[in-house]
Amino acid sequence: MNPKLTEEEMRRALFGADEPVAQDNTPPVQKPRTDIVITQSAKVAEKKKIAKAFTPRLKVTLRVGNEFEGKTLEMIHQADTLSTLLAGQEATRVARKKFRFVEVVSIESM
Repeated sequence: MNPKLTEEEMRRALFGADEPVAQDNTPPVQKPRTDIVITQSAKVAEKKKIAKAFTPRLKVTLRVGNEFEGKTLEMIHQADTLSTLLAGQEATRVARKKFRFVEVVSIESM
């Protein structure tokens, strides 16, 4: 079998042909298009068209403090995700930067 089959020969082998097609070994030549001109303003307009889609948000309420069983504060964190697990982890990670003890109280959708 010839390993260098053209696309047309492969189509005929798979699907059959009603009429024989003359074999043409020259590759098709595309003429350069001169009527298309890309300007800088078109690129800027494309970027401005893309509006930020609605992102679901979750409100995570945390109880934080630096003393064990001592004074605690309530902290609210807004997470841009639908997953309550990821929202809780993200809020805890942010709170741990300032506070030693962090407890997730509730996670609600906004």
